[in-house]
Amino acid sequence: MSIRVLIADDHPAVRAGLAAVLAEHADFVLVAAAENGQRAIQLFREHCPDVVLMDLRMPILGGVDAIRAITHEFPSARIIALTTYEGDADIRQALKAGAQGYLLKDMLLTQVVTAIRAAHRGERVIPPAVAARLAEFSPKSEPTGRELEVLQLVARGLSNKEVAQRIGRTDETVKIHLKNIFAKLGVADRTEAVTLALRRGLIHPDPETRLRQVVNPE
Repeated sequence: MSIRVLIADDHPAVRAGLAAVLAEHADFVLVAAAENGQRAIQLFREHCPDVVLMDLRMPILGGVDAIRAITHEFPSARIIALTTYEGDADIRQALKAGAQGYLLKDMLLTQVVTAIRAAHRGERVIPPAVAARLAEFSPKSEPTGRELEVLQLVARGLSNKEVAQRIGRTDETVKIHLKNIFAKLGVADRTEAVTLALRRGLIHPDPETRLRQVVNPE
């Protein structure tokens, strides 16, 4: 039987490249392609594909939210999350939302075919590199949503005073948030915190703001 595949990615080149890979294999049929998470949900309802390749970073509705919506409505959906980010936080978030597997985009040409077939068989798709990243960090003590908001603002180069103004709190509150963040991440200062958070996928580079020096204590 053919494996019916839905691709969801906001980059036309990625969609075209994946379509070309699928076309090389007689057991794959591309049933639809979506440019955002909202469209992916609609197309899943229309086509009920066997496997979905879902990019995590898309406009209108991101991949994690789309995965969560699809698996809530269709518990047996088999979705492989795709991303360029290697952080364990991204991986855990996708798997918690209901993804059956996780592939980095630089793995697509070598592993996507095997991954689709494995997902279709009901197997988990966790490549060794991804499993290693999951094992590298413990999820027991993660920053809260407010702490991540503070850290994202710090990553933009904002001072404590500027962060406080953004979140509607005092400078002292921001300092307390940063102290908690340092303890949870096991780091000593703002620079280490931002560097590790970006690496883990707890926060992501702001496309509209160039990352500036973050050692300013004020």
